[in-house]
Amino acid sequence: MACPGTFSDEPLSPAGRLFLQRKTDVVIHCIARTKNPIDVDGAKATIMSSPMGQHPRFCSLLVRDENGFEHWRKTRLDVDRHVIVVKNRVNEDEEDDEVAVNRYVADLSVSSPLSTDKPLWEVHLLTAHKHVVFRIHHSLGDGISLMSMLMASCRKVSDPDALPMMVPEKTTEKRRDSPWLLGSMWGFLKMAWLTLVFVLEFLLRSLFVSDRKTAVSGGDGVELWPRKLATAKFLLHDMKEVKKAIPDATINDVLFGIVSCGLSRYLDHSTPNALHEGLRMTGVAMVNLRAKPGLQEISKLMKDNSETRWGNRFGVILLPVFYHKSGNDPLEYLKRAKVMVDRKKQSLEAYFSYRIGDLTMTLLGTKYASLINYKLLCNTTFTISNLIGPLEDITLSGNPISSIKVSTSSLPQALTMHMVSYAGKAEMQILVAKDIIPDPEFLAKCFEDALLEMKVAAKEADKA
Repeated sequence: MACPGTFSDEPLSPAGRLFLQRKTDVVIHCIARTKNPIDVDGAKATIMSSPMGQHPRFCSLLVRDENGFEHWRKTRLDVDRHVIVVKNRVNEDEEDDEVAVNRYVADLSVSSPLSTDKPLWEVHLLTAHKHVVFRIHHSLGDGISLMSMLMASCRKVSDPDALPMMVPEKTTEKRRDSPWLLGSMWGFLKMAWLTLVFVLEFLLRSLFVSDRKTAVSGGDGVELWPRKLATAKFLLHDMKEVKKAIPDATINDVLFGIVSCGLSRYLDHSTPNALHEGLRMTGVAMVNLRAKPGLQEISKLMKDNSETRWGNRFGVILLPVFYHKSGNDPLEYLKRAKVMVDRKKQSLEAYFSYRIGDLTMTLLGTKYASLINYKLLCNTTFTISNLIGPLEDITLSGNPISSIKVSTSSLPQALTMHMVSYAGKAEMQILVAKDIIPDPEFLAKCFEDALLEMKVAAKEADKA
């Protein structure tokens, strides 16, 4: 029902409006596993007193004015309508809590929209499994905003009065391998050229250029297909050992190499001898556009003039991976990944993708911007993101957290991957269309084995 606008109503951002369109409607799922039984009343009290219960976005209804434009309207928060308590096991046939909860979230990922008669979020307390599932609409904010808010509601295990440690800021050294003026000119020309190439590719992929079909490809309408969810588990220590094998490599480079190697292994198994060497599969990766990387202090996010302000402040880059048959040096996947990621970093692709989306919304409207974004997802193979979580063990409502995982609702791609690190571990949620990828557990193992193979190769290279 249309609602007249009022002076107090706040219009949605362009990105927020995009995430509310039928074809690009996205809900973020955050799964937290607790060590102790869940205190339902304590959890509700914590929510009401936490930044989540006080944040304007989480206390506002989505309304539309007489012209169809979306606004946020403040309302009185009824926590009982947002906290869903599930006392029984969600799957009586599955003894493993993690597998049972993954199935529960996979079912929520398809055709389970959030009700618009209340603020667009829910918290599911799966008391029999000691799991908490946050369901938050993407229009409320991106992963950085939402995880930063969650961290502001948590405390350190080692110090119950202290907030979790944020990611330390990196310091970079100036390169001195070429004269300053010459280096600056070459750097600018390289940036301009790479930006032109990558932005042109982004536009073509958004319109009609598509990946070749493989055993992991999705397409138009696949977002409505049933889902399965599996978890790939890594140790950050192993990823750090691997990145030492390649000068100046990062954890993101290692993750990209793992995905490239793991997908090749999976395709070797599912479609042996059916693919040609070097076949391209394109990934869509989200890039934080805030001035400061990583999680943010909630007070800074809430400042309107802050460079780290709340909302959806991310751009998109296209990350191609290439199929290579088994038997290759696993570190070759990392080397190729680093070369590609470095080129992306040297360009302004992420910034321009954000501005192109904003301009499209302004000139063509939300409907056509949504269709173009949907087309980009149909023309690519997977979506991937990586979020740095807490550096040490934390508690939520006084209950120690043993695991944090993130995924989203279904997309037209048959494969989406979202990794979060937490206290020395990293877990990647792999959401698949199960009629296309029926065995995501095997795919997760391919990724886990890829990292272990890289670790062995890195040790051998270090001895040589």
